[in-house]
Amino acid sequence: MTPATMPLPEAAPPQLMAGEEPGTYRVNGDVTEAQLLHLAKLIARKRLSKGNKLGRPDEVHRCLQTLLLDYSFEVFGTLLLDTQHRLIAFDELFRGTIDAASVYPREVVKHALDHHAAAVILVHNHPSGDPEPSDADRRITQRLQDALGLMEIRTLDDVVVGHDGYVSFAEREWL
Repeated sequence: MTPATMPLPEAAPPQLMAGEEPGTYRVNGDVTEAQLLHLAKLIARKRLSKGNKLGRPDEVHRCLQTLLLDYSFEVFGTLLLDTQHRLIAFDELFRGTIDAASVYPREVVKHALDHHAAAVILVHNHPSGDPEPSDADRRITQRLQDALGLMEIRTLDDVVVGHDGYVSFAEREWL
């Protein structure tokens, strides 16, 4: 038996390995749902790591959905981008309750300026699972877009994620 084919001890976490096709992965051994979610988050974080140029919007939206999927409270964050739309940072800025998070435009603008961002993608989750934006979501997005615009920072999208999918403000032409 070679080391690659030897069974792992039961306590060992699964290992993620590159698959034969680019962008595919293999996992050794049995994987629990929690371990699978952990691996999915590792992949999402890798795709949303500093210096990466963002891919197709639906890929970015799925990564964001994966990262914010299991919170039981609202989380608001930003993807900060340079002029070439390479990722500078993905940060969670505010945490709230089961159905709301207080978002402060001044802090969002300050955060973007501190990182020399040229553009941002806003994101927050809906713990209820339904990603449909509320009127309050639309109002705060407009306030953020206006405040960031004063500093010549483009708001490329606001993505609301839930268990049932995601909603992109850009896809709905709300930005």
